[in-house]
Amino acid sequence: SLEVPDKYLLHQNYPNPFNPNTVIRYQLPVVSNVVIKVYDVQGKEVRTLVNERMQAGGYETRFDGAGLNSGVYFYQMRAGDFRETRKMFLIK
Repeated sequence: SLEVPDKYLLHQNYPNPFNPNTVIRYQLPVVSNVVIKVYDVQGKEVRTLVNERMQAGGYETRFDGAGLNSGVYFYQMRAGDFRETRKMFLIK
Protein backbone atom coordinates (compact mmCIF):
# COMPACT_ATOMS: atom_id res chain seq x y z
CA SER A 1 0.00 0.00 0.00
CA LEU A 2 1.20 3.51 -0.81
CA GLU A 3 -1.00 5.14 1.80
CA VAL A 4 0.70 7.32 4.40
CA PRO A 5 0.08 6.01 7.94
CA ASP A 6 -2.05 8.26 10.14
CA LYS A 7 -0.06 7.65 13.34
CA TYR A 8 3.23 6.40 14.73
CA LEU A 9 3.20 2.69 15.44
CA LEU A 10 5.76 0.17 16.66
CA HIS A 11 4.65 -3.40 16.00
CA GLN A 12 5.48 -6.47 18.05
CA ASN A 13 8.50 -8.25 16.61
CA TYR A 14 7.97 -11.43 14.63
CA PRO A 15 8.69 -14.18 15.35
CA ASN A 16 8.61 -13.83 19.12
CA PRO A 17 10.23 -15.78 20.73
CA PHE A 18 13.04 -15.82 18.16
CA ASN A 19 16.37 -17.55 17.51
CA PRO A 20 18.45 -15.72 16.47
CA ASN A 21 16.70 -13.36 13.99
CA THR A 22 13.51 -11.33 14.21
CA VAL A 23 11.81 -8.53 12.27
CA ILE A 24 10.54 -5.28 13.78
CA ARG A 25 8.00 -3.29 11.75
CA TYR A 26 7.11 0.35 12.36
CA GLN A 27 5.29 3.22 10.71
CA LEU A 28 5.70 6.99 10.55
CA PRO A 29 2.96 9.50 9.68
CA VAL A 30 5.44 12.32 8.90
CA VAL A 31 9.13 12.80 8.14
CA SER A 32 10.88 11.92 11.40
CA ASN A 33 14.24 11.36 13.01
CA VAL A 34 13.90 7.72 14.06
CA VAL A 35 15.95 5.85 16.66
CA ILE A 36 15.31 2.20 17.49
CA LYS A 37 17.53 0.61 20.15
CA VAL A 38 17.63 -2.78 21.86
CA TYR A 39 18.25 -3.10 25.62
CA ASP A 40 18.82 -6.00 27.97
CA VAL A 41 16.79 -6.51 31.17
CA GLN A 42 19.26 -4.37 33.12
CA GLY A 43 18.67 -1.42 30.80
CA LYS A 44 22.05 -1.69 29.08
CA GLU A 45 21.98 -0.77 25.41
CA VAL A 46 22.71 -3.84 23.30
CA ARG A 47 22.41 -2.40 19.79
CA THR A 48 21.16 0.54 17.72
CA LEU A 49 19.05 -0.77 14.84
CA VAL A 50 17.93 2.53 13.28
CA ASN A 51 19.25 6.08 13.67
CA GLU A 52 18.24 8.23 10.71
CA ARG A 53 15.80 10.74 9.26
CA MET A 54 13.06 8.89 7.39
CA GLN A 55 10.11 9.75 5.18
CA ALA A 56 6.53 8.95 6.21
CA GLY A 57 5.62 5.32 5.53
CA GLY A 58 5.95 1.77 6.77
CA TYR A 59 9.32 0.16 7.44
CA GLU A 60 10.94 -2.90 8.91
CA THR A 61 14.33 -3.65 10.40
CA ARG A 62 15.93 -6.95 11.34
CA PHE A 63 17.58 -7.81 14.64
CA ASP A 64 20.19 -10.56 14.83
CA GLY A 65 20.56 -11.88 18.38
CA ALA A 66 23.46 -14.20 17.55
CA GLY A 67 26.10 -13.86 20.24
CA LEU A 68 23.59 -12.78 22.89
CA ASN A 69 22.34 -14.88 25.78
CA SER A 70 18.82 -16.27 25.86
CA GLY A 71 16.42 -14.03 27.72
CA VAL A 72 14.19 -10.99 27.65
CA TYR A 73 15.18 -7.93 25.64
CA PHE A 74 13.40 -4.64 25.04
CA TYR A 75 13.32 -2.53 21.91
CA GLN A 76 12.38 1.14 21.95
CA MET A 77 11.44 3.47 19.13
CA ARG A 78 11.78 7.24 19.43
CA ALA A 79 10.48 9.52 16.69
CA GLY A 80 9.42 13.11 17.36
CA ASP A 81 7.36 13.06 20.57
CA PHE A 82 6.56 9.36 20.10
CA ARG A 83 8.15 6.82 22.45
CA GLU A 84 7.22 3.15 22.68
CA THR A 85 8.97 0.13 24.17
CA ARG A 86 8.15 -3.53 23.55
CA LYS A 87 9.43 -6.81 24.95
CA MET A 88 10.93 -9.68 22.97
CA PHE A 89 12.27 -13.10 23.90
CA LEU A 90 15.48 -14.65 22.57
CA ILE A 91 15.49 -18.43 23.07
CA LYS A 92 18.47 -20.54 22.04
